[in-house]
Amino acid sequence: MANTNEVEPKSVGARDTLLTQKRESLGQDAFRRLMRNHAAVVGGVIIIILILLALLAPWIAIKPFSEQVLVDQNKVPKWLVSVFPSLEPYAVYSNDYPLGADYVGRDLFSRIIYGSRVSLTVALIGPLISIIIGVIYGSISGYFGGWVDNIMMRIVDVLYAFPSLLFIILLMAFFRSPISDIQPGTFAYSIKELDESLGGMFFIFIGIGLTAWETMARLTRGQVISIREKEFVEAARTIGASNARIMFRHILPNIVGPLVVAETLAIPGYISTEAFLSFIGLGVNPPTPSWGSMIADGAKAIRTYPNQAIFPALALAITMFAFNFLGDGLRDALDPRLRGTQ
Repeated sequence: MANTNEVEPKSVGARDTLLTQKRESLGQDAFRRLMRNHAAVVGGVIIIILILLALLAPWIAIKPFSEQVLVDQNKVPKWLVSVFPSLEPYAVYSNDYPLGADYVGRDLFSRIIYGSRVSLTVALIGPLISIIIGVIYGSISGYFGGWVDNIMMRIVDVLYAFPSLLFIILLMAFFRSPISDIQPGTFAYSIKELDESLGGMFFIFIGIGLTAWETMARLTRGQVISIREKEFVEAARTIGASNARIMFRHILPNIVGPLVVAETLAIPGYISTEAFLSFIGLGVNPPTPSWGSMIADGAKAIRTYPNQAIFPALALAITMFAFNFLGDGLRDALDPRLRGTQ
């Protein structure tokens, strides 16, 4: 008679191994594939470094970003001349400024470090406002459908017809115009005071948030429509689950991946919008440093002092590339069609 005691543990062990392999969650699988995307990892590391620079700016920056030393205007360190030979006829050397000084003697390195705060704040607040408004609006439209969906989407269509950048420019020009008749004590005056206390960033947040949510609403609506008739949603309705429970427990968890990816890929657009507004003088208020305003100041002397425009432009480009790489990696990692692939 064969002894089955030795065979059974092998069978159980194999089954346990199979079950262990199947226990990997969607999040773990997505994270594993994200880590294998080298471009996404590099983008994530750059973003983490930028966040640390922004948080530790008072300790990393060697000088206050607004400190002007007029006798040091346009000074450069010696190593920059080998990189930019056009500096040699005009260079006044000073190793006190690692990347040089601007036209009023402010340290470029310190201003670039502090400028990361503006760009990263826009990269955080812009998507946050867009997700809050767009997801709520699109979820209601897609879930209820019918006349509710028709009315809500026609409103979005009307808002889409108005150029978003023009709206932001008009909004900021109205509240910041010195000739605008805004009486103290009014709501508009309070908003203007709030914007000034935030260094001119409040209207940037409002403008980006009010113009970016339409795309998120459309995307959310489409995702909800594709999910609401699935079997598990019908089962939830059958057992008497409320609309709110179905939305928050069954639908939103299944569409959060595409929404996160879409907003991550949209972040470079928010950053470039802020940089453009600062470039044309409608961004943050001086002396708050922004990469866009630094590029505008440096562009005036780019032939003689190219470092003043190129270094903030490089910081802006690297930041936008990092978010693009991370967004592409998240899109691939959260694609359900790649589930279980290497």
